[in-house]
Amino acid sequence: MTHIDLKAKTILLTGASRGIGKALAEYLLKMGAKVALHYHSTKSSVEQLETQYADRAKSFQADLSQEEEVYSLFERVEAHYEKIDVLILNAGVFLPHSSDALTQDWLSVWKKTMAVNLDAVGLLTKLGLDHFKKMGQGRFVYIGSRAVFRGETEEYLAYAASKGGLTSLARSVARSFGKQQIKSFVVSPGFTRTQMAEQFIEKYGEARVLNEIALNELTEPKDMGPLVALLCSGLMDHATGATIDVNAGSHIR
Repeated sequence: MTHIDLKAKTILLTGASRGIGKALAEYLLKMGAKVALHYHSTKSSVEQLETQYADRAKSFQADLSQEEEVYSLFERVEAHYEKIDVLILNAGVFLPHSSDALTQDWLSVWKKTMAVNLDAVGLLTKLGLDHFKKMGQGRFVYIGSRAVFRGETEEYLAYAASKGGLTSLARSVARSFGKQQIKSFVVSPGFTRTQMAEQFIEKYGEARVLNEIALNELTEPKDMGPLVALLCSGLMDHATGATIDVNAGSHIR
């Protein structure tokens, strides 16, 4: 395994209990980082990491659709670690809402998607900026989506729109705060074999997804680990503002 030294880094990772977030947590901890593991409802996997890395991993529960819980999450992490070096904004929902649905139901899913995927990200960005300014530096890593650039199926308009907002936010942070030693990156996955993507695969079939990509197998969550660790390390700071695609060649810009 390639080693990227993160012993000096303290990282807040949202959505650490499943999928990409879980794989990132495991990799970052193996690289020596201290990691605040946010989860919503699935605590078992973060508890395992707490046990395995008792001196460097701690879990923090929060429902990111609730504004007060977003504030509380950051305050608790900040109080526990004092200094946060990196925010990885990974948590998100992938909720279908077909245009054939009743408008009120469609809008309800839109609002829930925006609350988690964009509103919480915006608030954590503001809290992170305040913290990084005090500390004299910091890094954001935003987990975006191929959907921003290629578009998404009609059931996932809210998801695509939310990730578009996230990407624009990340780029604006990079342009606005680089002189204050604050860097910002977007990692943009395509279809990745996670629980969140399984509902799409179940509906359309894995063959359809495989036919879209240039490789022979779907991207796995663990494929994100080395890249994100490198962004956290500071070795790629001059790529601030960049969006890095990890989509198995399914959409090349």
